[in-house]
Amino acid sequence: MHPSYKNDPSLGKEVHAYLVKQGLETPMTDQVKQSAEKKIAAITDSFSDIMIELGLDTTDDSLMDTPKRVAKMYVNEIFYGLNYDYFPKCTAIENKMKTNGSFLLEKNINVQSNCEHHFVVIDGLATVAYIADKKLLGLSKLNRIVQFFAKRPQVQERLTEQIRATIQYVAQTEDVAVYVDAKHWCVKSRGIQDQTSSTVTLSVGGVFADKVSEIRKEFLNLARSG
Repeated sequence: MHPSYKNDPSLGKEVHAYLVKQGLETPMTDQVKQSAEKKIAAITDSFSDIMIELGLDTTDDSLMDTPKRVAKMYVNEIFYGLNYDYFPKCTAIENKMKTNGSFLLEKNINVQSNCEHHFVVIDGLATVAYIADKKLLGLSKLNRIVQFFAKRPQVQERLTEQIRATIQYVAQTEDVAVYVDAKHWCVKSRGIQDQTSSTVTLSVGGVFADKVSEIRKEFLNLARSG
């Protein structure tokens, strides 16, 4: 279903423009701006064709509603992050506590996305940290930013970069680090069928980008620990 949190379409437009400028936006066309109703109708017809080509009987009472179920799932649930009208409201307060120099870390944030190459699940955890400058974000805003960008067809590398760049933009600080460890079902359930491997991606900015800094080492130790 669509997210239950408060949305900020205006901020979403700003973030979209920023990611385009940075070369980090998901490849999209103007079709993304169509209404949910039109998308659901079109996907329903297309998925019905797929099922028919596979040899499934779409008149069977178990299968007849499947195309619409899939269409509604795509538009309203697992891919709603393509629509910046659902970008989360990111309340920030002035950094009166002057926390400059110490970082805030949010760990084990659920990541459930879908691989854009095979449209199967990516499932894992993210760790996010930032050093506040002028603004402090509410804790849940980090989780919601992660979730928003996960809810679209993705590659993990781009997902990690989008999260990092968006937090930099919203929190107005360059000092951001994002670590994602996830299993890809396109590897687990098909192809090589490797059941145990996982993919790790890292995106860093500001002081976290210094490979010999103690703050980077501390972040990585915390992100990798159980």
